[in-house]
Amino acid sequence: MDITTKNTQAPSPPQPTVAEQKRNARGATRPGDRIFLGLARGSGIFLLVIMAAIAVFLTWRAAVAISKDEGNFLTTFEWNTTGTEPFFGIAVLAYGTIVSSIIAMVIAVPIAVAIALFLTHYAPRKLSGPIAYVIDLLAAVPSIVYGLWGALILVPHMDGLFGWLDDYFGWTGIFDWEGGPARSMLTVGILLAIMILPIITNVSREVFRQVPQMHEEAALALGATRWEVIRMAVLPFGRSGVISASMLGLGRALGETMAVATVLSPDFLIHGSLLNPGGGTFAQNIASKFGEANEFGRDALIASGLVLFVITLLVNGAARWIIARRKEYSGANA
Repeated sequence: MDITTKNTQAPSPPQPTVAEQKRNARGATRPGDRIFLGLARGSGIFLLVIMAAIAVFLTWRAAVAISKDEGNFLTTFEWNTTGTEPFFGIAVLAYGTIVSSIIAMVIAVPIAVAIALFLTHYAPRKLSGPIAYVIDLLAAVPSIVYGLWGALILVPHMDGLFGWLDDYFGWTGIFDWEGGPARSMLTVGILLAIMILPIITNVSREVFRQVPQMHEEAALALGATRWEVIRMAVLPFGRSGVISASMLGLGRALGETMAVATVLSPDFLIHGSLLNPGGGTFAQNIASKFGEANEFGRDALIASGLVLFVITLLVNGAARWIIARRKEYSGANA
C-alpha cells in the first residue's frame, strides 16, 4: 500500500497589488502620515486655486479691453490704446515671442545636451565640478545684467555675423541685412539661448546621472563604444528629462522681459528678415508700456498677458502629452 505525503505547509499570503498599496497609504492611521497627507493635498489644491484666480483676473480685465477694441485683437498690426477709438492687436507680439523663443531653443537645446553629456560621461571629475559650478552661477545672474551685457557687448559685436549671413544667405530673405544696428530678433534669440542654457544643462545633467549603471556596463560588455552607450542607453533613458528641461527653458524664453526690452528695437511690423530691427514680444511690450499706460491701456496689456498665459499652458500641456504618449518616454518605465 502506497503512502503519499501531503504538503502541510500553509500557502503564503498573496502580496498586495500596487493599487492596494496606494489605498493603504492613503488610509494611513498614524498621525504623522495624516498630517503630511493633508499638507500635501492642501498644497496641491492651493496651487490650483492660485492658477484659477490668475486666469479669472486676466480674463476679466482682458474682456473689458477687447470689448472696446476697434480692431481685431488677433490680427491687428498696431497698438494704440490712448485715443477715443482704441485700435490694438497682438499679431506682431505673438510673432516676435514665438520666433525669438524658437531661435533660442534651436541654439540652446543641442548645446545644453552636449554639455550635460560631456560633464557626465567624458570630463574627468576635477574638470566637471568647476564647469558645473560655473553653469550654476550663470543660472543665478539677473535678467537685467544679461540685458546690459547684450546691449553693450553682444549687439556691437554682431555686425560680423550679420554681414556673413547676409553675404551667403541673404538671398533667402530671412537673413537679409540692411546694415542697421543689430537690435533684431536673431540677437534676442541668441541672448535668450544664453539665458536658458544653464537651466536645460543642469536638469539634463541630473537626468543623465540617474541612468542605471548596469545598462551602461551591459552595453560596454557587448563591445559598444562610449558614443554607442550614450546613444543606446543614456539618451533613451533621459529623453523625458531632456524634454522637461527644454520646456522649462522655453517657459523662461517666452516670458523674458528686461533682457529683451534692453536689446530689442521694437516696432509693430512683422519683418521677413531676422537681422533687421523690429518686432516685439508680449513681455517686452508689457514692460515698456505699462508705466505710461492709462487704465484702459493697462487692461489691454493684461489682455496680451492672458494670451501669453494661454501659450505657456499650451506649451506645458504639449510637453506632458509628448512624454506620456509613449511608455518608453517615462523615466519610471525606462
